[in-house]
Amino acid sequence: MSEQPENIARPLADAADLDGAADAADPVESAESAESVRPVSQRGSQRFAPGEGPLPDPAGSHHERRIRSFQPRRSRVTAGQAEALLKRWPDWGLDIDGKRVLDLGEMFDGLPVVLEIGFGMGEATAQMAAADPGTGILAVDVHTPGQGNLLGLADRNGMTNVRVANGDAIILLREMLDKDSLDGCRVYFPDPWPKARHHKRRLIQPEFLSLLATRLKPGAVLHCATDWESYAEQMLEVLSAHPDFENTQADGGFSPRPDFRPLTRFEGQGLDKGHVVNDLLFRRK
Repeated sequence: MSEQPENIARPLADAADLDGAADAADPVESAESAESVRPVSQRGSQRFAPGEGPLPDPAGSHHERRIRSFQPRRSRVTAGQAEALLKRWPDWGLDIDGKRVLDLGEMFDGLPVVLEIGFGMGEATAQMAAADPGTGILAVDVHTPGQGNLLGLADRNGMTNVRVANGDAIILLREMLDKDSLDGCRVYFPDPWPKARHHKRRLIQPEFLSLLATRLKPGAVLHCATDWESYAEQMLEVLSAHPDFENTQADGGFSPRPDFRPLTRFEGQGLDKGHVVNDLLFRRK
């Protein structure tokens, strides 16, 4: 859900073959390519025909509005991304409409399932899925190009353990997931909302944690990462105070970056400049 606009990982070994990535680098799209995937993008309207891709506002007006912790980003869907959406959305995509409860066991063929909130362009998600095929990843975002890019990566690399959810993660958690259904949750580089008057929009808040705790199995781990030091401190404070979570670090502080979280290009550039990235791993009691 655009919680993670900068989360672009170092590419998979064969990612150079992905035409989605090539299209993203080239602002010019041929008329022939555009015709091959149909003219699907219209400002303020549905990008794809019904059933063929993600809806612009899947929950519509039938669920209460709230202060959003994400800011939808509108950008061009490339030919490669549109092709991936048209090909894989019917099987691997879902709109967060709040109208049904998902059967994660059926959706992931019995695999344990980790929820990832905000995956950007999906390259880090694809790397984690490839490295751990025994875990299903339910990846949530509202950024259509990123959704298409992740589906393309999963398709081309033969990863069947990824599903892409379009819409508000809060509605997904509240309306569409059973209690104790998740084996983990990842929130990498969420929008920091740096202005003080916008801090109420930050995702990691007590209310969110209380909702998430009901959907996590006991012992499941919430893994957060951010390069905003003030947000990291707030995360640590809020998580440490929450009765349903306990820090996996004995000293009660931040965790070293675990090997399974890929180092993103953005993160690597920040580290080269002396930026501090903090990981937090808290276990559901």
